[in-house]
Amino acid sequence: MNILMVASECVPYVKTGGLADVVGTLPRYLKKLGHDVRIILPKYHSIDGKLYNLETLPYQLQVRVGKETEFFRIKYCLSEDQIPVYFIENMRYFNRPGIYGIDGGDYSDNRERFIFFCRAVLEATKALMFRPDVIHCHDWQTALIPAYLKTVFRDDGFFWSTSTAFTIHNIAYQGQFGADTIEVGGFLWEDFTPAKLEFYNNLNFMKAALVLADGVSTVSPTYAQEIKEFNGKGLEMVLNSRTDEIFGILNGLDYDYWNPATDRNIAANYSPQDLNGKKICKMDLQNLCGFDVNDDAYLLGCVSRLDNQKGFDIILDAMYLLDDKNIQFVILGGGDPIIKRQLIEIKNTYPKNVAVFFDYNEPVAHKIYAGSDAYMMPSKFEPCGLSQMIALTYGAIPIVNRTGGLSDTIQSFNSETGEGNGFVFNITYGENFVETILKSAQVFNDRHQWAQLMTNAFNSKFTWDDSVEYYQEMYQYLISKKEYETVYR
Repeated sequence: MNILMVASECVPYVKTGGLADVVGTLPRYLKKLGHDVRIILPKYHSIDGKLYNLETLPYQLQVRVGKETEFFRIKYCLSEDQIPVYFIENMRYFNRPGIYGIDGGDYSDNRERFIFFCRAVLEATKALMFRPDVIHCHDWQTALIPAYLKTVFRDDGFFWSTSTAFTIHNIAYQGQFGADTIEVGGFLWEDFTPAKLEFYNNLNFMKAALVLADGVSTVSPTYAQEIKEFNGKGLEMVLNSRTDEIFGILNGLDYDYWNPATDRNIAANYSPQDLNGKKICKMDLQNLCGFDVNDDAYLLGCVSRLDNQKGFDIILDAMYLLDDKNIQFVILGGGDPIIKRQLIEIKNTYPKNVAVFFDYNEPVAHKIYAGSDAYMMPSKFEPCGLSQMIALTYGAIPIVNRTGGLSDTIQSFNSETGEGNGFVFNITYGENFVETILKSAQVFNDRHQWAQLMTNAFNSKFTWDDSVEYYQEMYQYLISKKEYETVYR
């Protein structure tokens, strides 16, 4: 199959969250199965052309955004896995600091930026003469591509055999704009209907993809059910209108990269068979944080976007309520400036028990996973989550809310049977995060039980080898569906 992966982020080039990890890893596994897979991204200012040896291809292309004509170039490189990666270069929209905005806010012209990107992707695909069997679009920034192929490009023979898949990484971010987006995007008003582009007299990018993509997926089975039932952020009816074509596929983890036995960012390597390095990593993290170096202290880590979705209100409460316990907290993250101020305040109040690091720092993230005893992830909703999978791999026991992908990956430890790989509470049922931390601390203080729990964590594997098979099945289904439609076109 020819597969074009389209996204606004991809490691190692640009990352703000888990989306980038998926887009950077899934193509590698598709290639292993023999598919011709390629990636296309915006060329942001932060992407170092020299570092990645970007080559400018001999095309100067243009698209319309509203009444303006926007010109762009295509840059190109091969990834470390020899996968072609293309970058859409346009100085007006992408040669600026930040990806979606700065200082925690969005750029006021994000509508135009990603209309441009979606149209440019289609024109670039034609110029490159790469005819995809599937265009796989990720999140709202790419969601108009399925809409264009069913409307503006409906009669373009180049794409007649092309299917579209759309993956929801977080339904909370939908890209909803006013009705005049129809004209800015170059659509016809006849397509501004509930069956296509209209959504409560607005144009909602994600809604357009949900009704016009050939198939839709989410990044965990439980999240696929949740967004149809109660957590669809207003899109529940749309999702239920095509319930049989929504695939819940759990993300995998790149165990070659996230591996404490080979990780160069941590103070000492270790494995399930030899945990001496884990103790050294804990000491290193305690020193980094300015904590007392004490193996008996219960060290809780968190690497996250600073957002109330991630449960920072109850994390902050827990820090205050547990200040008299032998518990240490370390958090790394960037995002909401209010949460940042609150974290600074509590860090200044309890400097020997709380440490915070702001903005994403890859080496520090690895040190937190490796040095923590447990990992806090009380998300109010979580489409999949990779952090809990990483934590398991490093023997940091996840403490999670029962939601989305956390439900699919973490099972509560049962001290009687010795089963389970973490600690789970349920906000919906009124269960308490602080009580769950205290319960986990009791197990931590029983070193025999904690050793069993760590063994269970190390044995929990969520590989891309499994996930990629489900993606391949989805693509094959979409291609068969398109072939049938083409015959009766």
